[in-house]
Amino acid sequence: MLIPVNAHPRASLRRVLDDLGSTLLDLVLGDPDRADDIGGVVIHDPLDEPVPPRQALVLGVAVHTPEQIAALLDALGKHGAAGLVVRSPVTVDAGVTEAVARSGVALLGLTRGATWAQLAAMVRSLIAEGDIGGPGQETLGGVPSGDLFALANAIAALLDAPVTIEDRSWRVLAFSGRQDEADPFRVETILGRQVPERFTRSMEERGVFQDLYRNDRAVYVDPLVDAAADADAEVSLPRVALAVRAGDEILGSIWAAVRGPLSAERGRALGDAAKLVALHLLRQRAGADVERRLRADLVGTALEGGPGVAEAVARLGLAEQPGVVLALSLAQGPGEDGSAAWHARHVGERQRIADAFAMHLSAVHPRSAAALIGDVVYGVVPVPADQADAEQRAARVAAEFLARVGDRHRLLAGVGPVARDVTALPLSRACADRALRVLRAGSGPGPVARLSDVLVDSLLLELSDLIAERGDPPSGPVARLVAYDAAHHTRLVETLGAWLDAFGDVVAASAAVHVHPNTFRYRLRRLAEVGGLDLTDADARFAAMLQLRLWPRL
Repeated sequence: MLIPVNAHPRASLRRVLDDLGSTLLDLVLGDPDRADDIGGVVIHDPLDEPVPPRQALVLGVAVHTPEQIAALLDALGKHGAAGLVVRSPVTVDAGVTEAVARSGVALLGLTRGATWAQLAAMVRSLIAEGDIGGPGQETLGGVPSGDLFALANAIAALLDAPVTIEDRSWRVLAFSGRQDEADPFRVETILGRQVPERFTRSMEERGVFQDLYRNDRAVYVDPLVDAAADADAEVSLPRVALAVRAGDEILGSIWAAVRGPLSAERGRALGDAAKLVALHLLRQRAGADVERRLRADLVGTALEGGPGVAEAVARLGLAEQPGVVLALSLAQGPGEDGSAAWHARHVGERQRIADAFAMHLSAVHPRSAAALIGDVVYGVVPVPADQADAEQRAARVAAEFLARVGDRHRLLAGVGPVARDVTALPLSRACADRALRVLRAGSGPGPVARLSDVLVDSLLLELSDLIAERGDPPSGPVARLVAYDAAHHTRLVETLGAWLDAFGDVVAASAAVHVHPNTFRYRLRRLAEVGGLDLTDADARFAAMLQLRLWPRL
């Protein structure tokens, strides 16, 4: 059954500038209010020209000159892009000004020192909540549910100080405006979305974290000194920190860069705000689980086919162009049997892989979708309709992901053919599953394969299924050789297999089974007599080879 899902409104370009401005982005030219929502984040590649989603925010990596900027603005205007980001300082001339006015695409500058990856991650974190969610947006304490950036700004207004909200690993979940009023320590934290290790180590040595976790009140932290800087050089303002709790569980913390201790009134306000942050974090955590289930349901419906496939594909944003289905699975290690217990032990690992794969695909195409269904992670990657090598490119996407996660996960990936429309997605999934099964069986050219790469192996596995279902035993000459070996402790079946594998080359075949060529020739004559097998008959050789492949334990 398809669960109905309504999309939240996405973040507007104005919202992105309000939340990330002065820290990461500056508006150079254009009207940010023309784009009421951001359709995705796309990295511009001059060697490839994928069609961006409408109202996309395009990252113009290595676009510097006014001529390059003007040309790209005109091209993006034809696709309805919301904005173009280039590295600051931005050189503006009459051509650039005219291109902004002509295209309607806003021009923004990325602050020097910030990375493109940081910007992409932050913008995606702002717009991701609108991908899938319930109808309308609930509020907690007057602030939209899950909108931690808005909540950080509200807390900053209460305390009159720039604020960050961090998780238990000191990763920045959200930050307020006015970060330029803080210090280099805070700027480094915001740009890296993580408190630098040298500062967490310093606070741990000073017992700050112990005080933070032991108290339900705000902790005042004296200015920190950076050992890597000049002697006695203070690199931070004082901090006020408060742990965010849900019962006895620590969910995260709030950090304010202050000029001195908080007043009693502001301390109480921070305590009240921490309760609200806890509600938001709990809702986010629960919402992430619900979101995974909803997305898995939508992806599953799209890949299974039936009456709900068109709606599911539309909700996933995949209805506008062809796509390729990728199927990922964990490979069994040495000594692992693939039992129910083995699958149970790897449930969490498969979900982490699904989340990482979804992030990887979103960098390839903003409308990609991925979900864990059963014990397989499926991904759907949109491809241009006229791209001849789309299947090969999808295989490279899977191979790049496997290379990034490394050997610790032992992943395999099957690649389906291009689905030209939504009705062909189930067929693409079936082909990806067939390729993946071959890889799981230990065959295939590597950890990634298309069905065309392993078609014969796939057919043999399917024939094995049919034989197992019907219980057919070996027959004819091969059956007679099996019986003779069992009764006389000979190795005639092994001899036949080696000879067939070597295309009749006695020297190579005898070396494979470690016997003298003359001994091998004797065994070859003997198996022809015992089995009644005419080795000069092509059909007889094919029948014998097929049986040896279908009954590998003979």
